[in-house]
Amino acid sequence: MDSTPAAARTKVTAIAGDGIGPEVMRATQQVLAAAGARLEWEDAVAGAEAFRKGIPSGAPQETLDSIARNGVALKGPLETPVGHGEKSANVTLRKIFEMYGNIRPVRELPGIRTPFTGRGIDFVVVRENVEDVYAGVEHMQTPGVAQTLKLITEVGCERVVRLAAALAMAEGRRKVTVSTKANIMKLTEGMMKRVGEAVLRDYPDLQHEHMIVDNCAHQMVIRPEQFDVTVMTNMNGDILSDLAAGLVGGLGVAPSANLGDQVAMFEAVHGSAPQIAGKGLANPTALLLSAVMMLRHIGDFATASKVEHALYVTLEEGMDLTGDIAPPGQGASTGAFVERVAANLGRTSAKVPEREYRPIAMKKWPAITWYRAATTRELVGVDVFVESERDPRAIGITLAAAAEGSAFTLDMISSRGAQVWPDLGGNTFLVDHFRARFMFKEAPKGNGIAEITDLLQRIGRQHNWMHIEKLQRFDGADAYSKA
Repeated sequence: MDSTPAAARTKVTAIAGDGIGPEVMRATQQVLAAAGARLEWEDAVAGAEAFRKGIPSGAPQETLDSIARNGVALKGPLETPVGHGEKSANVTLRKIFEMYGNIRPVRELPGIRTPFTGRGIDFVVVRENVEDVYAGVEHMQTPGVAQTLKLITEVGCERVVRLAAALAMAEGRRKVTVSTKANIMKLTEGMMKRVGEAVLRDYPDLQHEHMIVDNCAHQMVIRPEQFDVTVMTNMNGDILSDLAAGLVGGLGVAPSANLGDQVAMFEAVHGSAPQIAGKGLANPTALLLSAVMMLRHIGDFATASKVEHALYVTLEEGMDLTGDIAPPGQGASTGAFVERVAANLGRTSAKVPEREYRPIAMKKWPAITWYRAATTRELVGVDVFVESERDPRAIGITLAAAAEGSAFTLDMISSRGAQVWPDLGGNTFLVDHFRARFMFKEAPKGNGIAEITDLLQRIGRQHNWMHIEKLQRFDGADAYSKA
């Protein structure tokens, strides 16, 4: 029994989760207790149990209160509805507490054989965690056309790149790779590239580079040892961090951290594996390594190293491993694996290179509404999105006629980004969703609202329009994409 006074222990919200979650949480807590970690657990619920109670976020208020109170959480896997229904509880927790940085270490583990064994893989994927398409802002534009908004902010990019740089400095790493799709999404992914390169100039001790994300995926497979820290927007980081985990043994051994200004949550990234739940077969390695990251976060570096090396020694010796990582037919129970790791506490792996860890010097961001001012701002037109089953020529005739006598002239019509009026030739497959670009004949004297309203009324007499986007120039530069 831990005799450490409660005041000397760190209180942690424990969310066991779904499926095998309770088993891997219990196993992790047993190892941490055996290692002498000075922790006090506060149990909380999220995921399937919350959904069954009719809580659409998957996170009850009691759980949110616990996390806010403690500032640190350890979480097992949660079930997430796919393609319908409630939001992901994982995303909900990250967004509510603005845990903007997701940290995914990717390190070759002893005793776990993969096609990449012996390559010395040891890098970290840093993923922006709350923006991008994960903002979850979606609309059905027509009955057969869906839209999601990819929201990228300058300050969001700066926060996560500075976190990546701080992590590199804390772990004695040398290089940060900013990976984007800026060649195609020049405004959103391009912002990550531009901000990343500007921020990293503040860290002269770090090498930095930019890499197109599809090439980054390619390079991770053909030469993964070239990476040290790589930072990406949300969806790119989600995909490539899973790819990276596959290089060293898969999601079953992949830890992660979610960091923000007020709260940190450490979680296993694997699924809930309901097919083996309750059978004593679950591998707690991912959650155990996540707990190691948690111990470092709260400043208990000695216990973190003690637990980590006990796990490494266990994997090296290959005794009492769970079935997913043991040789065929030699799988042990979760309980046997935990006992073996606990027995190895105090031993040090001779095969894993030692890395010195220091606290991550995260920048503290003020609790204000961030605002980026422009020296000049010009309104030059609007894109109006209309639903129509007509052919582009007929749509062009009616929209050009609608613009006659207004402040606008019709410039072009596109379908899914390809110009279809005026006709440029080619063979665009048409759907009932068109973007009509109208440009001001002369710069509006005020905010342009009256002129835009007049145009929409004219269009609405013949077409069903869904939404509009203002076309602006900030500081003399076009702030919109071309067809």
